Amino acid sequence: MRDLRPRSEDLEPIERAPVEELRALQLERLRWTVRYAYERVAHYRAAYERAGVHPDDLRTLADLSRFPFTTKADLRENYPFGMFAVPRDEVVRLHASSGTTGRPTVVGYTRADIRTWARLMARSIRAAGGRPGERVHVAYGYGLFTGGLGAHYGAEELGCTVIPVSGGMTERQVMLIRDLSPEIIMVTPSYLLAIVDEMRRQGIDPAGTSLRLGILGAEPWTEDMRREIEQRLDIHAVDIYGLSEVMGPGVANECVETKDGLHVWEDHFYPEIIDPLTGAVLPDGERGELVFTSLTKEAMPVIRYRTRDLTRLLPGTARPMRRIEKITGRTDDMMIVRGVNVFPTQIEELILRLPPLSPHFQCVLRRDGRLDTLTVRVERRPQARPGAAAQAGVALADQVKNLIGVSIDVAVIEPDTVERSLGKMRRIVDER
Repeated sequence: MRDLRPRSEDLEPIERAPVEELRALQLERLRWTVRYAYERVAHYRAAYERAGVHPDDLRTLADLSRFPFTTKADLRENYPFGMFAVPRDEVVRLHASSGTTGRPTVVGYTRADIRTWARLMARSIRAAGGRPGERVHVAYGYGLFTGGLGAHYGAEELGCTVIPVSGGMTERQVMLIRDLSPEIIMVTPSYLLAIVDEMRRQGIDPAGTSLRLGILGAEPWTEDMRREIEQRLDIHAVDIYGLSEVMGPGVANECVETKDGLHVWEDHFYPEIIDPLTGAVLPDGERGELVFTSLTKEAMPVIRYRTRDLTRLLPGTARPMRRIEKITGRTDDMMIVRGVNVFPTQIEELILRLPPLSPHFQCVLRRDGRLDTLTVRVERRPQARPGAAAQAGVALADQVKNLIGVSIDVAVIEPDTVERSLGKMRRIVDER
C-alpha cells in the first residue's frame, strides 16, 4: 500500500494548534451555542429551567456537565421542526433518519451549516489520505440519509471528482470501479465486502483494481475487519464517524498515518464520555457512552446529545484533537443473553479469527421457555470445505463461551445465504 501521509503545510492551522488554543476556542463557541439554543429553541429553554441552569452558569468547559442531555426521544417529541433555531426560510436542506423505531428525527441546515459540513468532510477525506484530483466512488445511500450527500459535498470541496453511485446494483458498482478507475471508495464496510464478493464472482482480482483507499463508516467494525478488507483489496481502510443528529458523517475521522482511533474535529464538536446508567461524566480514557455538543451549528444546535455509541476518549496523536476509539457497539445494540452482555462486534472479532468462516453473519435471538437463546448464522467461505467450516463453527461456539461467557448455537450456512445489506448490515434478528 502507498504512503498516504499528508504534508504538514497541507493541514489547516487549527489542526496544528496547541491544545490550549483549541480549548479556548471551544469555550468561546460553547458559550455562544448554549446561549443561542436557550434564546431560540423552546425545548432548550424549558429544559434549562427544569434543571435550574442558565447560559450564564457556563464559565468553564467543565460547567457543561450541569446542563441536561438531549436524546433522540426529545427530537421525536419535537417532530418535525421544534428543535430548529432559525426560521424555516433559512433552512436550505432537510435530512431525516429512517424512523424504523418511531417517528424519524428531522435535522436542518442553513447555508452556512452546509459549508461547514462540506469543509469538515473535506478535512476528513484528506486526513484519511484522499487528495485533490482523485476520483471518489460514493456508495453510501443518497437521499434523506446523510451519508451519500455528505461524502459528495466533502469530496467536491476537497477538489476530487465524485462518482455518485449510491447503494445497490452491486454488479454495476463493480463495472464502474473497473471502468472509471476511482482511487477512493466511501461505503459501509459490510457493503464493501459484498462488492468484493461480486468482484470475485466476475473473475476480477479485488487487489488489482484502481482503489487505494476506503473511507468506511455508518456501522461498527473491528480491527479484524480492517485487516480483512485491507488484505483482500490491497488498500488503506480508514474509519469515519458521524450521525445525522449532530451533523452527518465527518464529525470524526481516522488519520491514515496512524489508524489509531478517530480524531474528533473539536473546533466544531465538544465530546464527553458518560456512564450510560448514571449520566456522570467519566475521565478521558474510561469507556462509556459518547455525548456531543455542537459548537457552530445554526439551524439545529444540539446540546449534550446522547449518541448511544460506546467508546472512550484518548489524547490526540496525528492531530491535537482528542480521539475516540473505534465504536465497539451501542447501548441499544447490546444483546443480553442469560445475564451476559454481548455485542455483535465481539462475535465478528472471533469469526474473523477462523479462516473457514466469512464475515457475513447474523445474530438470531429466540426465547426457549423463560430463557433467551442466541444462534449465530455465519457463512462458510466459498473456498472452505464444509467439514472444515463445521469444525470452525464448533470452535466459534467454544470461544464465545470461554471469552464472552455465554453459551450459543452456531449454524454454519452456505455462501451468499445471509442477506446482503446496501447500507448498514442488519446484524441482530430478534425473533422473541
